[in-house]
Amino acid sequence: MENIVGVYMITDVYFYMVAIPAVLIYGIAKGGFGGALGVISVPIMCFVVSPQTAASILLPILCVMDLFAVSEHRRNVLMSEIKFMLPPAVLGIVLASLFMGMLDESFIAIFIGLLSLAFSINYFLTHKVKCLSNTMARVMCVLSGVASTAIHSGGAPISIYIYPKGFPKRQLMGTLALFFCLMNLIKLVPYSLLGGFNTQNLLTSLVLMPLAPIGVKMGVYLLDKIDQKVMYNLCYGILFLSGIKLILT
Repeated sequence: MENIVGVYMITDVYFYMVAIPAVLIYGIAKGGFGGALGVISVPIMCFVVSPQTAASILLPILCVMDLFAVSEHRRNVLMSEIKFMLPPAVLGIVLASLFMGMLDESFIAIFIGLLSLAFSINYFLTHKVKCLSNTMARVMCVLSGVASTAIHSGGAPISIYIYPKGFPKRQLMGTLALFFCLMNLIKLVPYSLLGGFNTQNLLTSLVLMPLAPIGVKMGVYLLDKIDQKVMYNLCYGILFLSGIKLILT
């Protein structure tokens, strides 16, 4: 019986020992600390499965997390920012999907990692960051779409764009929640067309799905317990760590 079940879903106990904390970390990121923290979840799962399998299992869970995060923060979404960020980000998704398999994922990871390090180090040295020009802001949004599709790290480029604006913490998280919700729903199309999903991955996602609201609630709880300055310091710190992780990938 176990062998039959194993055909349809992952049954390895070590996988779940790794996957459960990875999913909860991503949920906390969705609920209270932006997208950059989630960059470590796929590598954590890669200790037990391939990167492609980890990403395919996580994507449906992320979509559910996004819906819960949007529900929690829906009153604080800045629609003007969504209208600005989403079109170039979708362009990035399309470009990455068209050239999937041809992109040098290591180069993308190192490039975005270096950007993240430079941006966060500048913040901690000066405690001042300038808002990007509209042109550079759109470039970061395109990079977010490319990185989200190719290496599942779209949080870093969009953080470089949006953090300097210094929005109230609830508005920041609400806007990021809706942005990533729409991004991940759009990504379902190329992932499906490129054969990224199979029965085993989808059923494994279903088993892990109950963790989605738990992680998001944990993130929202932590967000409410810290003041705005501490929250931004944490976000920049997470961006710094994610930059190191991307460079070392």
